[in-house]
Parts: sequence; structure tokens; C-alpha cells
Amino acid sequence: MRRQIDARDQLRSALETFERLGAHPWAGRARAELAAAGGETGLSVREDGPISLLSPQEREVVRLAAAGASNREIAAQLFLSPRTVGHHLYRAFPKLGVGSRTELAAVLDS
Repeated sequence: MRRQIDARDQLRSALETFERLGAHPWAGRARAELAAAGGETGLSVREDGPISLLSPQEREVVRLAAAGASNREIAAQLFLSPRTVGHHLYRAFPKLGVGSRTELAAVLDS
């Protein structure tokens, strides 16, 4: 329903609970969803360079694509559709100044 602000409180609560219980995979998932919703995750993000132009969800998709994962693999890992993954990459390429997936790793290393 695109109610990201409302979702942040629930995701923060879930993250705290999972961390308290030691459920690290679920805490990681809650942290990723909170970042995608624009919430503060407690992790620092470098704000320089072209990667700072990406949304949190675009950053995660680009990171996985640069590691060699296919759209289908990224979609399964992030609980998205392959079409949504393609859309995030389509939006991220011009922001990063790249034209192909093979150029992503070089951009992330810089």
C-alpha cells in the first residue's frame, strides 16, 4: 500500500526483536527492509561517490548484480520479482554512469 513511513515503526520493532533473540538472518532481512523503506538502520553509509545517488533498494540490487547474481537470483534473495530487479538496475545504470552489469564492480570498488 506504499505506506513506507508507517512500515518503519514495525520494521524497527522487528529488527530489535530479532537482534535480541539472536535471529541474525531475520535481523538482516528486517534491516534491509528498513533501509529500503528509508529508515535508519544503525549502519553507516558512505555518502560520497555515485553510489550515494542510489536508493537503499537500488544499492542492494546493484551490489548483488556486481557480485554476478542474475536478476532471478537477486529477486529470490530480496523477495522481489525479476521485473522489479530489472527496473532497479534500469534506474541505477544512468545514476552510476555505466552501460552494463560488467561495469558495476568497478564503480562499487571506487
